[in-house]
Amino acid sequence: MDMDGVLVREEHIIPGADVFVSELVENGIGFMVLTNNSIYTPRDLRARLKRSGLDIPEESIWTSALATARFLDQQRPGGSAYVVGESGLTTALHSIGYVLTDRDPDYVVLGETRTYSFEAITRAIRLVESGAKFIATNPDEKGPSREGSLPATGAVAALIERATGRAPYYVGKPNPLMMRSALNALGAHSESTLMIGDRMDTDVRSGLEAGLQTLLVLSGISDRDTAELFPYRPTRVLDSVADLVGRTLDPFGADPLESPAAE
Repeated sequence: MDMDGVLVREEHIIPGADVFVSELVENGIGFMVLTNNSIYTPRDLRARLKRSGLDIPEESIWTSALATARFLDQQRPGGSAYVVGESGLTTALHSIGYVLTDRDPDYVVLGETRTYSFEAITRAIRLVESGAKFIATNPDEKGPSREGSLPATGAVAALIERATGRAPYYVGKPNPLMMRSALNALGAHSESTLMIGDRMDTDVRSGLEAGLQTLLVLSGISDRDTAELFPYRPTRVLDSVADLVGRTLDPFGADPLESPAAE
């Protein structure tokens, strides 16, 4: 399941999310909380969720930074990277034995940060021009804050792409690599796994492309008309994960779950 808009909204718990998670644990149903945010480590996110009233184990949190590290470890083990990002990304890359450097790196890796600097972006552009492969943790163009929208990884990646003529490879949602790496970490198979999210363009699409059934919840960015704007559809639409309480063993049993195809 996605995190923001599904379990929490602006660091406040979505009503019923704690009961839903408790029911998953009580029934022995494995789950993974996914986020495209690469700023924080799973340990940091666990602490933040706990302050909101959700007790999610560290090993049940999967970030775009972890997915990016797994991808790079498969592509070029023991490589090097110039990183524009924060501790969630640098920690993930250190954990796979990557050297972080600004001297002839194999990759430029762009992640989320609240302090994008012109100097760091300029250095990234010059390294990409010099032959470093360009990787970005996720394509999100903007993120929320209490003051309004913030430029996110996708927006800064577009700047670097425009300056260099080289597009990044995005690892996070909707790339099914993000979903498959989470499935591997969970030890699950797509045929027996369900994706819950509040966004059609990332959550539902990534679940669909990884072969999962999908649930779109309306507790985040989407409303009842959102699914009609896309050429693909979720399996079902719910108001929130609270609608799954009491149904975690059979989420697609007899309705009240709402099917967009039936509207």
